[in-house]
Amino acid sequence: MTATLDGPAAKPAKGPKPILDGKRSAGVQFSVYFGVVAPLVALAAAVPFAWGWGLTWIDVGLFVFFYAFTGLGITVSFHRYFTHGSFKAKPWMRVLLAIAGSMAVQGPLITWVADHRRHHAFSDKEGDPHSPWLFGTSPVALAKGFWHAHMGWLFERDVSNVERFAPDLIKDPAMRRVDKLFPVWTLATFVLPAVLGGLITWSWWGALTAFFWAGLVRVCVLHHVTWSVNSICHMIGERPFGARDRSANFWPLAIFSFGESWHNLHHADPTSARHGVKRGQIDISARTIWIFEKLGWAYNVRWPTPTRLQKLTVAEH
Repeated sequence: MTATLDGPAAKPAKGPKPILDGKRSAGVQFSVYFGVVAPLVALAAAVPFAWGWGLTWIDVGLFVFFYAFTGLGITVSFHRYFTHGSFKAKPWMRVLLAIAGSMAVQGPLITWVADHRRHHAFSDKEGDPHSPWLFGTSPVALAKGFWHAHMGWLFERDVSNVERFAPDLIKDPAMRRVDKLFPVWTLATFVLPAVLGGLITWSWWGALTAFFWAGLVRVCVLHHVTWSVNSICHMIGERPFGARDRSANFWPLAIFSFGESWHNLHHADPTSARHGVKRGQIDISARTIWIFEKLGWAYNVRWPTPTRLQKLTVAEH
């Protein structure tokens, strides 16, 4: 596969680095399965658990807080900042952003960035780790493609080559440290809601329900919202801007994904700090970056301009 995408494997020095870098170890692969399946089981149990006795307003409040913190950690931090360089951040802010994204339990920082940059390099073509269009266009092929793009690709053991796709991050000692401590951030994302729930209610039951709702269920919901951008937003929706793939805008996900589902503009202009650029397109991530800029925590923000948007629109028509 590597030789097909990058040229003969016998002459690696004369071409780009391979897109893959071996396979995940058995231990890492087990952690992937556990990180995906355990929250999914919790979500399946959510309805009977909540029936009359398992959900309080404290759980709801903690769910919303941690969903926003870790969700923006993916959209503002891992995606727009670390992957695409949509803005620059103060050193302390850079570390906080990396931790927030890590607590979404979608993989370590450097791995996440490498996978997403690889996605853009080969979007909807061979080499894209999670395109829904790799198996054909028949109903069966599209069903298979949807599963693969949504979560099936996570169970494959191929590892994106970080030296090729994330060389800036592997050279950064602070980011390597945050990346290495991913198990700590994973533990924290489940323990902190439980601790807060227990302290607020002053009960073990409050700790348990907060762990369930603001921990397991929250992680599962955020997982599937994020993965829906990979799957749904490359299959259906509007395409007002010129892009070299099948990325589309899917408005029902806009609020839950903090603006990531305005996906067509993102693929047409990946470094733009704002994805929802048309009237009425709510982009909470862009507003968050704007607040960071006003506070002096972010700078050199790459906001879209009318001229740039006009060129992108004309490109399609």
